[in-house]
Amino acid sequence: MVDAIDTGDVSASGQSPVATDLRWYIVHAYSGMEKAVERNIQERIVRAGMQDKFGRILVPTEEVVEIKNGQRKTTERRLFPGYVFVEMSMDDDTWHLVKHTSKVTGFVGGAKNRPAPISEEEVQKIVSQMEEGTDKPRHKIEFMVGELVRVKEGPFTDFNGSVEEVNYEKSRLRVSVMIFGRSTPVELEFGQVEKT
Repeated sequence: MVDAIDTGDVSASGQSPVATDLRWYIVHAYSGMEKAVERNIQERIVRAGMQDKFGRILVPTEEVVEIKNGQRKTTERRLFPGYVFVEMSMDDDTWHLVKHTSKVTGFVGGAKNRPAPISEEEVQKIVSQMEEGTDKPRHKIEFMVGELVRVKEGPFTDFNGSVEEVNYEKSRLRVSVMIFGRSTPVELEFGQVEKT
């Protein structure tokens, strides 16, 4: 593979020119270690002096709202657990740098030593999904009308019912529970039910 790196002069901003053939690749990492892999790759790039062969490194996350002990908490959830997206110019040196980074198990897709890149459009979809999650965090648990749930606490413990209405603003839902052979609507908090 021939490198397509622009070897022109230093740009007006005083920085070296960046490779023009940067493509996005997916790197498989140990689950839960995505941020560590991102840090490790960045440190290795700097140590090897290969900043011109790499672009952005992305660990896609979104903000989710969860209710714990009656308290609303916003936490971060990884969109693709176990995966890190790396924008890079693929050659033997960059492949070895990423492949032999601590907590990296390999690249996704393509041949064993020549992974296939993903399109810029796919990456843009992921980035817009991340931005959407920052603007309006989703709930960690999402319920759908008609879905069956089991009540796990309160006066209706161990009753099963069907979700009739979901109110994400108040973290409550209305569940139709069978009591004495009759369908009865009951208002419950998200934390009082579980999916069946």
